[in-house]
Amino acid sequence: MKTKGKVFRYKDNVDTDVIIPARYLNTSNAEELASHCMEDIDKDFVKKVEKGDIIVADKNFGCGSSREHAPLAIKTSGIGCVIARSFARIFYRNSINIGLAILECEEACDNIEAGDEVEVDFDSGVIKNLTKNEEYQAEPFPPFMQSLISAGGLAPYMAKENN
Repeated sequence: MKTKGKVFRYKDNVDTDVIIPARYLNTSNAEELASHCMEDIDKDFVKKVEKGDIIVADKNFGCGSSREHAPLAIKTSGIGCVIARSFARIFYRNSINIGLAILECEEACDNIEAGDEVEVDFDSGVIKNLTKNEEYQAEPFPPFMQSLISAGGLAPYMAKENN
């Protein structure tokens, strides 16, 4: 499984209130949430993002409250993957549960810049910066997590397994 797209670059401590501002939490509609994704730090994000694009961030991405709205907004906006130095643990779990691919890779975060074209192979963990002709190695997903991501998250995975 792969994704390829341009990079949106963010710094440390992008919290869930930045990803989806609390003023929009009166809905759990994924499309509505996606329409406001990242608007407090990148007001044109939803106008620019295309299916498969990638967020690269520094430390502690997804910190803050434990709600599932943040990874849902990111995934529904079209983002194919988030790469960071580290993730808040609850955000990490919520992302896997809804089928948002996330990888930790310091080397990628050291070298990838906004606008770079990047391809990610989730099976091998190889991150290719096509703009700079560089490769970085992240820890690949274990087979079970690959199955969850491929299925679109925990609920679709369980539905598939029970049929």
